[in-house]
Amino acid sequence: MPSEGMLSSNKTVRILAAAEEGGYGVIAAIAYNIEQILGLVKAAESSRSPLIIQVFPWAITFSDGLLVRTAAYAAEAASVPVAIHLDHCQDEDMVRHAADNLPFDSIMVDMSHHEKAENLAKTKELVAYCHERGISTEAEPGRIEGGEDGIANTADLSGMLTTPEEVEDFINTGVDFLAPAFGNVHGEYGARGPVLEYDRLDSISANCKKLGVRVVLHGTNDFEEDVMRKCIAGGVSKINVNKLVLDTYNEHLKAAAPLTVLTKLMEEGVDKVASLTELWMRRCGSAGRA
Repeated sequence: MPSEGMLSSNKTVRILAAAEEGGYGVIAAIAYNIEQILGLVKAAESSRSPLIIQVFPWAITFSDGLLVRTAAYAAEAASVPVAIHLDHCQDEDMVRHAADNLPFDSIMVDMSHHEKAENLAKTKELVAYCHERGISTEAEPGRIEGGEDGIANTADLSGMLTTPEEVEDFINTGVDFLAPAFGNVHGEYGARGPVLEYDRLDSISANCKKLGVRVVLHGTNDFEEDVMRKCIAGGVSKINVNKLVLDTYNEHLKAAAPLTVLTKLMEEGVDKVASLTELWMRRCGSAGRA
């Protein structure tokens, strides 16, 4: 069972509890640099929306945690609730390092590259470690196919859709948020687009809600608004995004970098991130909720 009482003041827990009660989704966006951090916070403040800024473990090793501290500083100064989350942490020592030394509100303990029994055992141990330090946790029951920047690619592993039994097993680890596999994939969907099992999501969400566990959506690249709204209606409260809010930033960087002064390029990049993030905050229903 999750330790929501012990974590009642935890920022990620509070943001997602309000989202579940209000029936909206909260953008949990990956940031790779300071422009993106600034753009995400700018979007949250202008939209009056809660926000979760996420980083991959790469951000810790690349900058010795400086990017994480920068995000936490921006979150603390924001006029709306902003939490800091470590996504897809697949190394046990890194989970402990992050929990002990960096200002994370929540950590995804991603042991999904292990077989089920080992996954559960390691998840339970690391969830307890994080909880003792006031940090909430996320895990992945089943296995979401594909790969993302800075994390192991599971393309060589068979994707396994989440079952009711797995939901129960993971809830018993004490984890606070679950990211189920119901047809979603990390990375690109291709021309066919996402083929999601909404009935499976409904069932998972119903079981989680009974026990105070929030449901997380991974694999949102190229989602249309109607698909996102169906997932939120199916009980998702945390919406992991990467390309979905960084597309126009990436396009602008490629086109404008050879012709634009660096400071202006950075300022314009902040605005690109903010504009697209605001759009998705409206689409996910979180605008005006902070």
